[in-house]
Amino acid sequence: MSEDARFEDGEDKALNIGAFDKSDLEIVSSLIQDSVLPANEIKWLPTTNKLALLINRFRWEDKNLAISKDREVERVQSLLMISHVKSISSSGFSPKQRDKILSILSTSFDGDDGGLGNILFVLSGNAGIRIAVDALEINLRDVTMPYIAPSGLSPEHNFD
Repeated sequence: MSEDARFEDGEDKALNIGAFDKSDLEIVSSLIQDSVLPANEIKWLPTTNKLALLINRFRWEDKNLAISKDREVERVQSLLMISHVKSISSSGFSPKQRDKILSILSTSFDGDDGGLGNILFVLSGNAGIRIAVDALEINLRDVTMPYIAPSGLSPEHNFD
């Protein structure tokens, strides 16, 4: 008799996923929520029409397992690559504020699936980034080994 596989039986591997429509982007947005990055880790690559963000991502996908095994929660450095970029604008901070720490709250897309539109990053402190794109294409790839979150705490959101 065989048993169905359980999520806990899977290997702990680095994420490497893409978003090509709004439902994909919802998943990526949930995985990068509460990621932090210095403003100087946002790089415009004009020759390839890409925007790269090197983020310190909270490992939401590992939180429950970490708690159940009584171990510290983790972060991992991830590369968030946005393709087909036409223009970029920001509010609430200047990219010249090299040491400014930004925290990603949510990500959305205001265009039609697969078409023209804007990728919108809502950041803490009433800040944001708008990226005009010809098509929605985002890749999220973990680029380091996970590390213990310096605070040892999970992000919390109180909705009072």
